[in-house]
Amino acid sequence: MNTILITGCCGFIGSHLCDFYLSKNYKVIGLDNLLTGSIENIKHHENNPLFNFIEHDVCDQINISDKIDFILHFASTASPDDYLKYPIKTLQIGSIGTENILKLGVKNNSTVLVASTSEIYGDPLEHPQSESYFGNVNPIGPRGVYDEAKRYLEALTMAYKNKKQLKIRIVRIFNTYGPRMRVNDGRAIPNFINQILNNKNITVYGDGHQTRSFCYVSDTVNGIHKLLNSDYQYPINIGNNDEYTILQLVNIMKNIVNKNIELIFSKLPENDPKKRQPNIKLAKTILDWNPKTSLKDGLIKTIDYFIKLNKFG
Repeated sequence: MNTILITGCCGFIGSHLCDFYLSKNYKVIGLDNLLTGSIENIKHHENNPLFNFIEHDVCDQINISDKIDFILHFASTASPDDYLKYPIKTLQIGSIGTENILKLGVKNNSTVLVASTSEIYGDPLEHPQSESYFGNVNPIGPRGVYDEAKRYLEALTMAYKNKKQLKIRIVRIFNTYGPRMRVNDGRAIPNFINQILNNKNITVYGDGHQTRSFCYVSDTVNGIHKLLNSDYQYPINIGNNDEYTILQLVNIMKNIVNKNIELIFSKLPENDPKKRQPNIKLAKTILDWNPKTSLKDGLIKTIDYFIKLNKFG
């Protein structure tokens, strides 16, 4: 039986990864300090003998006696509200935390997959963004703590591959959404859901013509699994290449809930990307991976989750 360590296991994507690997009969060790994650996201596994939760900060030394075959490093503040609230901690997780995980990988001869982000491309001058693009990032801007933490994570991971012969995988994740997102985490989809379900005016930053490409969480998890089981040791984009303006996103959501809600336009945050669309040719070719879930279908599932759990108001 393979043992997999998942950091950030109480977070949005991390908790779905726990579900996925437990369903495949892996022994799963979940690590989280609960800074932004919620224990509720993994509570349904508390009596599962294959699951072991450890409350721990990846920035502190990690002592686990079990032999670990795979590590998925997903510990991070991920939303703008979080990394603006915890700027220093965000940088420490990407640097100190990542090195602790890489050292643990070397000790166990594990395959280590690290979660990077489309944000390493910054406000891109290339569209769509391919893995060979180096990005357009302001290192001292408000988003720099997150962008540079992830860029450093990638550089450090490659250094461990080259100097320590560590088996590594790097996934650049584009705008994933779905159940277990926090309604107040500051990202577009949960923000809009919260406002729509509470019959409030919808706040759109900028003119609403900036674009994003949204990938449903089950597609992202499937892409991560395919990458983990491949032999590819360089960054690879995982995201849906269907591109939508923010205004198009709002209209789809309003139609799903059948509400006609007014829009309020606000100033675009500093260094907010104007365009975001992954080039996923590598994922298609190397991993034989394609996103399956349409934006409308994914939004229906996500909105239904918030309604059922009364996660609004």
